[in-house]
Amino acid sequence: MASRPGFLTDWPWTPLGSFKYLLLAPLVIDSIYSYATMRDHEKLLIVAMTVWRIVHSQVWISLSRYQTAKGTKRILNKSIEFDQVDRERTWDDQVIFNSLIVYLTKVYVLGTNTLPFWRTDGLILVALLHAGPVEFIYYWFHRALHHHFLYSRYHSHHHSSIVTEPITSVVHPFAEHIGYTLILGIPLITTLLCGTISVVSIIVYITYVDFMNNMGHCNFELIPRFLFSLLPPLKFLCYTPSFHSLHHTQFRTNYSLFMPMYDYIYGTTDECSDSLYETSLEKEEDKPDAIHLTHLTSVDSIYHLRLGFASFSSHPLSSRFYLFLMKPFTLILSFILTSFSSRTFVFERNRFRDLTLHTHLLPKFSSHYMSPQQKEYINKMIESAILEAEKKGVKVMSLGLLNQGEELNGYGEMYVRKHPKLKIKIVDGNSLAAKVVLHSIPVGTKEVLFRGQITKVARAIVFSLCQNAIKVMVLRKEEHSMLAEFLDDSCKENLVLTTNYYPMIWLVGDGLSTKEQKMAKEGTLFLPFSQFPPTNLRKDCVYHTTPAMIIPHSAQNIDSCENWLERRVMSAWRVGGIVHSLEGWEEHECGLDNSILNSHRVWEAALLNGFQPLPLPSFET
Repeated sequence: MASRPGFLTDWPWTPLGSFKYLLLAPLVIDSIYSYATMRDHEKLLIVAMTVWRIVHSQVWISLSRYQTAKGTKRILNKSIEFDQVDRERTWDDQVIFNSLIVYLTKVYVLGTNTLPFWRTDGLILVALLHAGPVEFIYYWFHRALHHHFLYSRYHSHHHSSIVTEPITSVVHPFAEHIGYTLILGIPLITTLLCGTISVVSIIVYITYVDFMNNMGHCNFELIPRFLFSLLPPLKFLCYTPSFHSLHHTQFRTNYSLFMPMYDYIYGTTDECSDSLYETSLEKEEDKPDAIHLTHLTSVDSIYHLRLGFASFSSHPLSSRFYLFLMKPFTLILSFILTSFSSRTFVFERNRFRDLTLHTHLLPKFSSHYMSPQQKEYINKMIESAILEAEKKGVKVMSLGLLNQGEELNGYGEMYVRKHPKLKIKIVDGNSLAAKVVLHSIPVGTKEVLFRGQITKVARAIVFSLCQNAIKVMVLRKEEHSMLAEFLDDSCKENLVLTTNYYPMIWLVGDGLSTKEQKMAKEGTLFLPFSQFPPTNLRKDCVYHTTPAMIIPHSAQNIDSCENWLERRVMSAWRVGGIVHSLEGWEEHECGLDNSILNSHRVWEAALLNGFQPLPLPSFET
């Protein structure tokens, strides 16, 4: 929002929220009907163009976020936070707006007349009109928007984003977009009046505008030097991402749309334009201090990644009904990603004090970890990721979700045994996860009910509770016997085999059934100790999150959520790796035999570094 919002700041359909796409329903229905009855394909082309523009922008946002996380040729090394992501959720409003204008023009101006597919003279005229009137008028309109009166009411909304992303380019108040539409519409309106317009000229020009807008705001330099050496005049006809980035940091320079010639003519070119271009091209890939290795969960989680939909990744993972319509595309994309990606890759970069933290993705879904045929391949990918990080000088690699499974690699111990001279420290984070769960149990608790798969975290929790004279009620004989193996004789009496479901606090892991949840008493508190949360079936019970902690305010570049966790909350396994790196500990923290007595040290270190436990959710009847 602008600092002093002016007239027509909000888009007319703002109250509709995500349902704003219903505005395009008449267009879609009419285009299908027109094609079915009159073989009129032009309205269908409008629908196709709308989809193409959205896909085009999404490709740019994914590419930009990957490249800036990697660090190569990054222009501005500052953080993006949740407020920017929320502000830029309206980037697709201009696509809806433009589609409606084109549709209304087709219906009320062209009518049943059809446009030629190609006209060379029309394409040439569009290019000349853009280079002349459009660039000239935009330059002065843009300068006018930086006058205090207009800037405070409109353009300051766009400049709230110092570090730009491709979609930043189209995040403006409604009134400002009306002005841009009138200016950028000059070539198409003129060729329409002259009778030289064509389908190709419309598609090419709109795609050109979107491409240049996205490129100019992508925050990494991608125009190679040889182009300017080969064609020196190109410097005045095509801006670079670094050229426009300076406009967002200096504000009073580099006003041009896509062609910097008017900045050179009127003396508003930033003196750092050339030097920033050179330094950006020379920027090398980041060398992180710590890497957290995670993987995909559900099929729809590909959209929740930071490289996916920005509005999705900025909220906890949840199902959305309209993703069902995208299921065929989702399955194809998932197959390509999991079948043809043979290595992990970075998708998120954070800063914590002097540390650079990367999150890498192993392109496999949770279901792949259940397949015996996939386990060997997954282990090889994890091992390769560890060895590659070792070569880059990374200090810590933490294993998230199922990448540290006991049956997969023995909580990471397999890699340490295979490569005993590893300098990089492997962290499974289970010590901190166990401590987080223990501190989530209300003070004064006398007994808890245990139900779930026996894991390293489960053993550590049960061991600590029994040592502190808290009764751990177990429903199944096999679970009781497996847990009893890790207990001293002095505290085994606190591990009780029972058939009662009455305890009001349940420690739950993977394997909790629907039937068992229904047996819980009203008001029961479910405390997960597993990597994945249980399904929230009971409205009359309280469900805590999986082991996690609130991250300090000093953590930077936090603009996405970790799976189902809330904003600025990280899983304990991920926090464990960060703390290990912050403290500079020289030992591995992985493997089944790793002492659980170190959990207190990790917990205290996490608190001293500013991480805070999550409060228990309140129960409302």
